[in-house]
Amino acid sequence: MTNKAIISTDKAPKAIGTYSQAVKVGTTLYLSGQIPLIPETMELVDTGIEDQIEQVFSNLKAVIDEAGGTIQDMVKLNIFLTNLDNFALVNEVMARHFVEPYPARAAIGVAALPKGAEVEMDGILEVGSSSSDHYSL
Repeated sequence: MTNKAIISTDKAPKAIGTYSQAVKVGTTLYLSGQIPLIPETMELVDTGIEDQIEQVFSNLKAVIDEAGGTIQDMVKLNIFLTNLDNFALVNEVMARHFVEPYPARAAIGVAALPKGAEVEMDGILEVGSSSSDHYSL
């Protein structure tokens, strides 16, 4: 049987569908997509794309922290943007959160995202051994 742990924290937005915030299998953490929702209110950040990008990183970091890792453990980051003109801004904000070596990355233009968000991100991390604090299936 696979050692699969479901990761959940109230410091990131709760799932708004049939998914978990993250799933850890062995030492690999699979993050579900995060949009710029404020965890306490579940309202979308509406103060511009830069603030939306920052909120997404904050949400991802909260889930990563709950799993016992850091954002530097990320090996693959997927970024979904409703406007690829914001790609340079994503790079600027990303540089505030990562140091070299950077994770592998994809940036994809999409027509729409949940709740009218302008950005969504998900990723894969290598975070070390599984913790027994989390619910295992």
